[in-house]
Amino acid sequence: MARSSSSSPSQRMLSVGEKVRHALTEVFQRGEILDPLLEKALVSVSEVRMSPDLKIATAYVTVLGQEDTKPFVEALNKNAKFIRGRLAPALKQMKYMPEVRFRTDTSFDNFARIDAILKSPEVQRDLDHDEEKAPGDDVNGEKN
Repeated sequence: MARSSSSSPSQRMLSVGEKVRHALTEVFQRGEILDPLLEKALVSVSEVRMSPDLKIATAYVTVLGQEDTKPFVEALNKNAKFIRGRLAPALKQMKYMPEVRFRTDTSFDNFARIDAILKSPEVQRDLDHDEEKAPGDDVNGEKN
């Protein structure tokens, strides 16, 4: 069976990524990581992307209530081997236990930036201008 040349993840990669995300969330909820910075942090895992061979899991995280997540991501990466060991019971059906890498999730920043653009006066002016035209009007505002 030929593989598609697109770079989109396979169904298997998506499924395993979701299982790893759930397992990571459980580890964080149980508070098993003995790191002073992480003990009181509320870490949220928004997505886990798996490598095609399912041996590397890249977890995108946010730390609620924190502007700068870099020290938290560094602490998670420092404890990655310990976290990997804690994932083993939840992922025992996998042939290989994936290596976990943590990255800052910037999707919320992107959403905020898009929202700010949509609320800008220039865009609002264009939206108000479009609403003045009736649905049956042509480009020049004349009735069809």
